[in-house]
Formats: sequence, structure tokens, C-alpha cells
Amino acid sequence: MNPKLPYVLLVGAAVIIFILSCMLLSRGGRSPSCESQRSVVEKAGSVSQSLVFADLTPEEMSQVVRYLQGHLGVPLVEASRAKPSDNCIASVDLQVPAKAEVLRFLDGGGARPAREALAVLYFGKQPEPNITEYVVGPLPRPAYHRDVTEQKYGGKVPYHRRPMLGSEYEQLGAFLEMKAFAAAPTFLREVLEYDGTNVAFQTTVPHGFQSGDRVTWFVLFQNVSGFFVHPVGLEVLVDHSSLDMSQWAVKRVFYNGQYYRDMIQLESAYVQGRISVEKVRKAPWDGDFSSMKPRAPRAALFPVQFEPQGPRYSVRNNQVLFQGWSFAFGMSVSTGLRLFDIRHKGERVAYEISVQEALSVYGSNCPGGMSTRYMDGSFGLGRYTSPLVPGVDCPYLATYVDTHSLSDSLRPKERKASLCIFEHNLGSPLRRHYSNLQSLYYGGLVNSVLVIRSIVTVGNYDYVWDFIFYQNGAIEGKVQATGYPSSSFLHGDGLRYGNRLWEHTLGTIHTHFVNYKVDLDVGGVKNSLVAHDMAFEMTRAPWNPEQQIERPRLTKKVLDTEDQAAFRLQSKMPRYIYFAANSKNKWGHQRGYRIQITSFAGDHIPEASSMERAISWARYQLAVTRRKEEEPTSTSIYNQNDPWTPTVSFADFINNETITNEDLVAWITAGFLHIPHSEDIPNTVTVGNSVGFLLRPYNYYDLDPSIYSHDGVFFTSEQDFTACEINPLACLPQTASCLPNFPPFTYDGFRNM
Repeated sequence: MNPKLPYVLLVGAAVIIFILSCMLLSRGGRSPSCESQRSVVEKAGSVSQSLVFADLTPEEMSQVVRYLQGHLGVPLVEASRAKPSDNCIASVDLQVPAKAEVLRFLDGGGARPAREALAVLYFGKQPEPNITEYVVGPLPRPAYHRDVTEQKYGGKVPYHRRPMLGSEYEQLGAFLEMKAFAAAPTFLREVLEYDGTNVAFQTTVPHGFQSGDRVTWFVLFQNVSGFFVHPVGLEVLVDHSSLDMSQWAVKRVFYNGQYYRDMIQLESAYVQGRISVEKVRKAPWDGDFSSMKPRAPRAALFPVQFEPQGPRYSVRNNQVLFQGWSFAFGMSVSTGLRLFDIRHKGERVAYEISVQEALSVYGSNCPGGMSTRYMDGSFGLGRYTSPLVPGVDCPYLATYVDTHSLSDSLRPKERKASLCIFEHNLGSPLRRHYSNLQSLYYGGLVNSVLVIRSIVTVGNYDYVWDFIFYQNGAIEGKVQATGYPSSSFLHGDGLRYGNRLWEHTLGTIHTHFVNYKVDLDVGGVKNSLVAHDMAFEMTRAPWNPEQQIERPRLTKKVLDTEDQAAFRLQSKMPRYIYFAANSKNKWGHQRGYRIQITSFAGDHIPEASSMERAISWARYQLAVTRRKEEEPTSTSIYNQNDPWTPTVSFADFINNETITNEDLVAWITAGFLHIPHSEDIPNTVTVGNSVGFLLRPYNYYDLDPSIYSHDGVFFTSEQDFTACEINPLACLPQTASCLPNFPPFTYDGFRNM
């Protein structure tokens, strides 16, 4: 035996012991990983029922396209390449079944409604060009289609009302660059330093002043990051009403406060020295002042939220379960996020809650700005839902859902992680009381809510759409606005229409209005609308009749008709207004859900305006009407391009019908006035730009249902509140001392642009 062998073995053993000790010590210094399994059991039966509201799958969309290509008897051009004179499929979306059919299926054991799609087609290659809507079904193997255009709108939809396709924007861009700009080469080269790539266009809507017009102002900006606040002073009016693109023409030109007949006249005036030139300093590619690149170095990481024992909600297909809540969700191409069959404690409180429209009306002393009235549904609040950035747009560990849409193409488009769902600790109590009189105790409940969110980017603006579910049975609908302000070139009396944001940038005054559809079913489908408020009354003090007391008393009124239930935007509305059920709670009160609106709206456009009827929903902060299948939405995607003869006018919904003990819908409008200011540079923050509504139980329960929450905390002065079995907060060192499992950061927002 080698005499050195024992020493070698001893040294080797010591090394191994040292390594193992280090590993054990390092493990002992780290917390275990948090649990990741879902703690909510998914019920297959209810999930199966929720699929009646599910968005179309990519395969279903493709099947609809193939069916239409083979059964309409006309050639269909890919929308992304279509000319105005072509036939094409503009969009394919879910055709939501009739409510009566759905309720028979959900509640009465009836047959599952046929699964169908709604296809919007542009027929430009017809003797009478028009827009036609087809219902196609049954899915996933279509066998029929029916034209529902006249049934829905009372006649054919004129072709000039069609929302613009991406291809038409591209064709107009090519027209401006290759034809219009060719008429003013000297002006463009010397004033704008134009090189074919350094300008960006922003369009305005509506397109003209009367039905049939398709005449659009194009506002020019420097083509840099955040171009919306880099106007160069040039705006061009293009008539593109003809289906023959060779007939498109420039109708007017605006530069630095002066109007010109066309680009030829602008060039001539410039060459002759008859133009007041305001040359804009060339911005770097990152936009300089409009760049969103942080100006500060990285520092300590911001707080993050995690779930130490795994998510307490469940998402399967299109259904969400959380505490006592359940609901189905979907994404409409035009109106965006929508919820169906919303239940609390197993009982339906709302059949549908959905976004309807987002409207902005601008002012300016430049033609593009002063004529802009954006109705974003026509562009597509679902179509422009953007991929979400984990950790900023939503909590990093939220559940992210991919959505799909088919518009402007024959192929479905996937938007990865474009919807998020998460539980959120608001960092404040939902309710609490600290008792220091008589008995000594503390009772409270953390305000932890479930949020479902999508963020839509339509041009310069980003809208953060939330639906929030509270443990006391309340639902909140909220939208926050951010993104870039739209701007005009600062000249003349521009400060009458906004604030100066940079050297040549006028942040233009504008309104924001958003509209929601809320189909409450409180204790059943049939409801009435009741208003409670207060009034002071004078009374003699019973114990001292010589003295008077002013005391508030409760006022009550049943609102019997649609006219009584239509509250104008700036008018006084009862502070408690609720949908009342035909059943009562334990204390003899009609069970109800109250509507509470948060809004700082500017003024609505005057009703004398020729286009007001197209946005007449914005007249009302609240309007309650009878629910009708033929009144599914408060507006139409066709209203944007022909507001003078609106395809749908919400004002017609209100015709003094009785609304007592009927199936009712609340149409809610919230908004705010935005006067852009220097702090909107580089772009607008969400703080203070948040509006929406709350739906709150009002005598719906016998007591606050959140008292049954597992999150409650209660202890007295006589208890050991450091013990886990008394106070769950005392358990946090054991239950929450874990390391969350953060998956690698991914983002899909720049693929397939």
C-alpha cells in the first residue's frame, strides 16, 4: 500500500465535505421557490358553457374566408392589396348569438346556439359599390351565409361609408409622395429638406362636410420618434372619393397660416418669395424632446408583486374564476374588450359589459386639427390591441392571453400577450375599523381585486381598458389615457386653441368621451330603474318645539320611461340610481345594483352640428333603454366616414318606451377635457386621465359579502396577535418568504408588423 494514499484520501474527503458544506450553506441562505400551481379548481362544465361567447379561433376565421371565396361568385382580393375598386373581406368576427337563445342554453338546458361569424365585405367592383355584412355558419364547417345588412341598417350601406383599409392609406401616401409632392420640389427641398423619407403623415376624419365626401386633410410631421409633436406647418387636402385612383387630386394646401389652391401654387409663391417661411429645426431620429428614452440612469428596482402560494384565480379558454366571481371574456375587432355572463356567488348580475366607442373632438387654427373628430371604433379598438410589456403594462407575473383578429387581410393575425389578467393588492383596506372605545380590537380586509386589461394604441393615443372585480360584489369599468398628444403647427392665434409645447408645437385642446354598454340582470332579466337621493326638510325638535332642525331625508322615485332615464351630459343626476330586481333582501328592500359614474367630461358638440347625431350617445352621461337585439351597439363603424347620415344614431334608441319590469341596458358615457400642457412632453401620463364607472350592490345582499372572504383579519387586545392561528399576517415570515419564479422577459410587439 502506498503510504501517501491515506493522506490523499483524507484530503479528497475534506474537499468533498467542504463543497457539500458550501452547497448546504448557500441553500440555507436562499428562500424556497414560491408555489406555482393554481389553487382554484376549474369546473369543466361551466367552462364549456362560456365558449358560447368565445372569440373565433384562427382556424374558424380561415374557414369563413375559404367559404366566402368559394360561395359568393365574385373574385375577392386580399384586403392588404385591394384598390378601392376591388371586392375584399374587410373583417371577420364572432356573431354573438341572441340573448334569449343563450339564456335558454345557459339556464334552461336548451340547445347550444349555432356558432356563427359576422363578415364585413367591401364590394367596390359592382355596378353599385356597397358594404355588405354576412352571417356565416355553422362553425367550424360553414354551410350557409345570409345577408343581414338591410335587416340591421334598413338598407344597403353606401360604399363611401367604409372605414379606410391599410391599403388605402398606403395608396394615399404614394399619391402624396409621387404625384402631389412632385409639383413643389423646390419648396419641399429647401424648406422641409425633404428626401422622400423624412416626413410622416397623419390623417384626419371625418372626410369632408357632407354625405358622399371622401376628402381628407393630411398633416405633415418630421418622421422621427414621437412624430405627433413635430409638425412642420404643411397640410394637404386630398380628394380620394373616386374609385379610380388616377382621379385623385389635391384640393387645397395649407402652410404656416396661409391657404393655397394646390401644390403648384405653393411652389410658385415660394419661388417668387411670397411665402412667410418658418423653417423647423431638424430633429434627430430619436425625436429629441419627444423621445421616451429615460433621462436618468438605472437605480434600485421598483416594487413588484407576486403570489407566494400561486395564483388564486383560474383562466381557462375564455372563462375566469376568482373568489365568488366568474365571467367570460372576448375581444371585438371594432369595440375591443367585452365581458359576458358575469356572476357573483353563482348568480348572474350582468349579461354583458362592453366598450362601445372612444371619441375625441379637436380644436385648432390649422385645418387638419380643427376638422378632426376621431371615432376610434371605426379604426378598431380590438384590431389595435397591442402586445403588453410584463412589469409595466401589467404585473410581471400576470396571466397573459393571446388574441386573434382578421381584418385588412385574408389571414388571421395573432397578437401575443395582448390581454392580461391578474390579482392586484391595492395596498389599502377594502374596509377596516380600529376600536379604542369599550372593547379593543382591530378588524380589516385587504383590498385585493381581480383585473382584466387590454391596451389599445390607435394612432397617437393609448387607452388602458380595465374591468375590476372587488370582493364586496362591486365591478369597476375604467379607462386611462396615455400616449402622445396630437398637435398643430403653432402660428397666429394658435394659443386660443391650446398651449405651446415646444418651439413650433401647439398642443391642441380636445375632448375624450368613452361609451359603455352595461346589460345588468339583477336577480333576473326583468328590472326597473329607481332613483334615490336626498333633500333637507325643516322640522320642530320634538323635545323642544321652539327649535327647528334641518335634517336630510331620503327621496325615492321610479323612473318609468326611457325619456326619464336619459340624463344629459352636464345635467344633475340622482346620486343613487340603480337597477332594481323583483325580489327583496332579508330586510324588505328591492335588491339592486347601483351605477356610479366617474367623469370630468368637456362639453358635447352642439346638437345643431350636422354630424352630431352620429355621436349622439355622447349627449348623455347615462341613458337606460329597453334591451333590443336590433340595438346591439350605440354606434357603427360606418358613422366615422359619414356622420352626416349616420348608419346608427343612438338618439333614436330613446323613444319614451316604458322601462318598468323590463330587460334593460345602461349606456354609460364618461370623459375628460384635455388641454395639453408642457408636462405632456414627451407624452401624456395616466394620472388624472382616468374615467369610468362602478356597479355596486345596493341592498342586493343581506350584508357585505366580503365578510366571508378568507383574507379577513381580526384580533382583540386579549389575543396573541403574533400567533398564526389568530392573525394570518403573523404567518407571512413562513408563508410568503419565498422567491417568485420570474420567467425570462419576452415581448412580441415588433414581429409581423
